[in-house]
Amino acid sequence: MSDRIRLLIIDPQMDFCDGPANGALPVPGAYADMTRLATLIDRLGGRIGAIDVTMDSHHALDIAHPTWWQNDIGENPPPFTIISAQDVAAGRWRPRNSAWGQRSLDYVRKLEGNGKYALVIWPPHCLIGSSGHAVQPELFGALRRWEERALSPVNFVVKGANPFTEHYSAVAAEVPDPADPATSLNSDLLERLTDCDVLLLAGEALSHCVKATVSDIADNIDQAHIHKFVLLTDCTSPVPAIPGGPDFPAAGQAFITHMRARGMRVCASSEFN
Repeated sequence: MSDRIRLLIIDPQMDFCDGPANGALPVPGAYADMTRLATLIDRLGGRIGAIDVTMDSHHALDIAHPTWWQNDIGENPPPFTIISAQDVAAGRWRPRNSAWGQRSLDYVRKLEGNGKYALVIWPPHCLIGSSGHAVQPELFGALRRWEERALSPVNFVVKGANPFTEHYSAVAAEVPDPADPATSLNSDLLERLTDCDVLLLAGEALSHCVKATVSDIADNIDQAHIHKFVLLTDCTSPVPAIPGGPDFPAAGQAFITHMRARGMRVCASSEFN
């Protein structure tokens, strides 16, 4: 009997793609990553029993976008600025809507307290309804062909629409909003992802949404399932390092090392049979 294969694709969207996509937040290598993934889907065909695709989905006004913040002279922070809780408390950066001052400070403090990420101001990306929100076209074509062969819909998982919190992980927001159930633990997704013999993992970016999603899955399921995980190493890439800031490629490699120690396997898409 063949293994039941499930494929989880994390944020395979145009705004994260380099090359011909010219995305708003391009990850070097991402366009080719998704082309290789499309080839894998066509090759495996009916052996894939289910596909889940997460979709980063933002408003222009978002706590991690420049338009949320301003300094004393009304300037927005340039992309890739790192804003600390100390910056907000001291008034070096404050939300343009003064009614959000305490809530924004509380968010940055909780984010720092989690110890996983600083607040990085990203270029506006994956805006709902924009061309950058769309799936990379070669991959989209492969997903459509798979649906037509499998007579089963791809399960799209939307995340990131709450402007008051970041949502790297498809499992839960970095700081869940008690008033928004969409930011809390996605137990339905977790249940689906354990219903397989092999869970293939791919998407963008390795250092952020892939790392966060896979880590959260592993932390919220029976550990016996982790041996099912297979990361397709040529179908994911990290965000480049920020000068004077975090080394995101190193964070991506540390994630792989950690998850392999927990039982995750890794291979190139061409090596998976």
